[in-house]
Amino acid sequence: MKTFLILGAGTGGTMVANKMAAALDPQEWRILIVDKDENHYYQPGFLFIPFGIYSPSDVVKPKRKLLPSSVEVVFSDVELIEPERNKVTLKDAKTINYDYLVIATGCNICPDETPGLNEGWHKNIFDFYTPTGAAKLHHFLETWQGGRFVLNVAEMPIKCPVAPLEFMMLADWYFQKRGIRNKVELIYATPLPGAFTKPVCSTMLAGVLKTKNITVFPEFNIMEVDNAKQLIRSYDETEVPYDVLVSIPINKGADVIKHSGMGDSLNFIPTNKHTLQSDKWQNIFIIGDAGNIPTSKAGSVAHFMLDIVVENILSHMKGQEMRACFDGHANCYIETGFNKAVLIDFNYEVEPLPGKFPLPGVGPFTLLGESVINHWGKLAFKWIYWNMLLKGLEIPTVHSHMSMSGKKSVPV
Repeated sequence: MKTFLILGAGTGGTMVANKMAAALDPQEWRILIVDKDENHYYQPGFLFIPFGIYSPSDVVKPKRKLLPSSVEVVFSDVELIEPERNKVTLKDAKTINYDYLVIATGCNICPDETPGLNEGWHKNIFDFYTPTGAAKLHHFLETWQGGRFVLNVAEMPIKCPVAPLEFMMLADWYFQKRGIRNKVELIYATPLPGAFTKPVCSTMLAGVLKTKNITVFPEFNIMEVDNAKQLIRSYDETEVPYDVLVSIPINKGADVIKHSGMGDSLNFIPTNKHTLQSDKWQNIFIIGDAGNIPTSKAGSVAHFMLDIVVENILSHMKGQEMRACFDGHANCYIETGFNKAVLIDFNYEVEPLPGKFPLPGVGPFTLLGESVINHWGKLAFKWIYWNMLLKGLEIPTVHSHMSMSGKKSVPV
C-alpha cells in the first residue's frame, strides 16, 4: 500500500486531508497526517480576543474531529524530513516512509530573533498571533489607562499582512468605547513604505488610518528593543518610545524545515508559485504558509491553493502533465472598527481594486471601501471556516482563480 503523508493539520493540511480522502482509493492509499498540537485554532479570531469580541474558547476545536475517519492521525513533533529517502522521523524516533508528501507546517512568530523583545514579553510587550498572547493582552487592556500604544511589525513576510492594520483600527474603536481614546496615542511602525504593499490599497488604507488619528512610521526596520528606556530602535537609529508595545515578531517556517535543509533563511520552502510543487522534489507539494511563494500568508490563500494542489498531485500520480495553475489569489476582510470593514481581492498580477464582490455590480460586498456588510462578512467567515473551508467544500461564487468581473481599474 502507498502512503500519502501530510505534515501539519492546520488550515492547509486539514483541507488536503479531507479532499484527498475523497479522491484516493483506500485500498491503494494510506493517508496519514502528523501534527504536534491536538487543538485547531481559528487564527483570524485571535485579532478579536484582545478587545473582548471573542474569547479563547471561541476559536478552538479538536483537530481529530475536523479530519475524516479514514485518515490516520499522529500527534507528534517531526524531527527530520529526508526527501531524498522519502522518509520522515518523528520525535519518538518512529519513522514514516511516504510516496507523496504535502508540507503544511505553516509559520510561527520568533520574538527571540529581535534583541530585547523577549525581556518585556507579556509584561508591557505583547503579541496577538498566539492564543496565549491575545488573551494576556486582553487582560492587560481591560485596566490600562492610556499612554503611547505602539504596534511594530518586525519584518515581512508575516501571517495575514493586514492584521496589524486591523488591530490598530480596532484599538481606536476599543479605546473610544472605553472613553479613554483622548489619553491614547496610537502609533504604527512598519518596515513597509506605506500602510500596505499594493499602491492603490495602501493609499486607501493610509487615508482611513489618518481619519482615526493613527500615526504611521513607514520604513521602520527594527534593530532592538530598549527595555530600560521603553523604546524601539531601528537600524537608522530612529527611536519610537512606547508605554505598551504590540509586536508582530519575525515570522519563520517550522524548525524541522531548517533542520532538514529544505528551506531558505526564514525556513520557507522554495516552491513553484503556479504548480505548488517543491522546486527540488517532485513528490513533495506545499500548501499554506510553509512555502516561499510571493503571496499573502493567510487562510483564504490556502483555500484558493487547495484545488490547484490537489489537481496537480492527482495528475502527477497518474504521470500526467500538471495543468492546474495557481494565480496567487488572495481575499480578505479588513476590520476598520465601529462595525465596518474593507474587502480586498487580488492576485500575483492584479492589486486590490474597487468594485463589488462576488457578484459584479451586485456584491453584496464592497471592494476597497468600508461597509457594514463587509463587517458581517468577516464575522460570518468563522462559520464558513469550520463548516465549509476546512472540509474542502467549494464556497458558492468564490473560486480559486481571481476574477476581474465587478472590478474597476484605477490609475496607480
